[in-house]
Amino acid sequence: MRIGTPLSQSAVKVMLLGCGELGKEVIIALQRLGVEVIGVDRYDNAPGMQVSHRSHVIDMSDAKALRALVEAERPHFIVPEIEAIATDELVRIEADGLATVIPTARATQLTMNREGIRRLAAEELGLPTSAYRFANSLAELQAATVEIGFPCLVKPVMSSSGKGQSLLKSATDVEAAWNYAAAGSRVDHGRVIVEGFVDFEYEITLLTVRSLGEDGDIKTSFCAPVGHLQVKGDYVESWQPQRMNPKALERAQEIARKVTGALGGRGLFGVELFVKGDDVWFSEVSPRPHDTGLVTLMSQYFSEFELHARAILGLPVDVSQREPAASAVIYGGMEEAGIAFDGVAAALAVPRSDLRLFGKPEAFERRRMGVALAAGSDTDVARDRAKLAAGLVQPVVVES
Repeated sequence: MRIGTPLSQSAVKVMLLGCGELGKEVIIALQRLGVEVIGVDRYDNAPGMQVSHRSHVIDMSDAKALRALVEAERPHFIVPEIEAIATDELVRIEADGLATVIPTARATQLTMNREGIRRLAAEELGLPTSAYRFANSLAELQAATVEIGFPCLVKPVMSSSGKGQSLLKSATDVEAAWNYAAAGSRVDHGRVIVEGFVDFEYEITLLTVRSLGEDGDIKTSFCAPVGHLQVKGDYVESWQPQRMNPKALERAQEIARKVTGALGGRGLFGVELFVKGDDVWFSEVSPRPHDTGLVTLMSQYFSEFELHARAILGLPVDVSQREPAASAVIYGGMEEAGIAFDGVAAALAVPRSDLRLFGKPEAFERRRMGVALAAGSDTDVARDRAKLAAGLVQPVVVES
């Protein structure tokens, strides 16, 4: 692809739908390649807006508002970064030739809804998954949990970062899980998925890149597997590489290749998988950089964000790992606007460490406000350093 000059007639224009911390890094990667970037989110001063050429605040689940903005800006590419988007309108926008949706409008439509992607993976592709049912009411949820059995997981069909997810250990947990799912859904459809509990040893994110090869055909590349620890469905640590036996890695790559191939298009996908011995189960897929992949800012020659940018633009990719590394989340710890951070110098004094403070305008108790990164001789050393650095950063209220 010929790259032009931003803010001129020759510019390649990309519109990011969602400007959180992941979108911010994608925007930075695109800008380094000379791309003009338009940031869009539901609130002002989102992290990605702070580094965009310009930005807009709209309700991205409003089809008319979304189409009007696309028609006004005329981007070459639309890159969804969150779930709460009018995906049916994206399909129409792509069909009308207004822009190319990354990876495709259909992929966005399927993966923004857990029902769509689960049915594709399990029923169309025949990939191994946990047992599952869908429910539209408390009564249906109660019946579904009886069929699936306990323990089980309940998730809204549309949510992210663990929001609205519950682990149910008995029938007494069902009503609270239903209410929590409704509260945590990005768009309250009143529909949840019930998943049987998989007895896994560990879970990974396999960052999978679909890019143009030298012959012009799509090729699929895999980063080293990313291990991660989750609490209430939200990642708190990640590390790369996760040690896997060769058979399990081969199966993980085959699952990722099948599901991303079925979704199509170009870009980076975060494929979540459960692993036990040689057995691998598909869990979810994000058609964009994954939060656990923040570790690649330290571990790889080219981060997941740079790989996504290159793949979008049809440029060569390199998924080589540089060294073992880890990430650890820094939470807001309070409900307050415009907080500050103490301990930054102490955190950066940890050997081989780095920080990303996202610049979110408002903090919440469990809102991810930053991440500590660290490298080491192995992932155990890197994890210890990342957790130490993260713990030294202290969110504080700014006195007026």
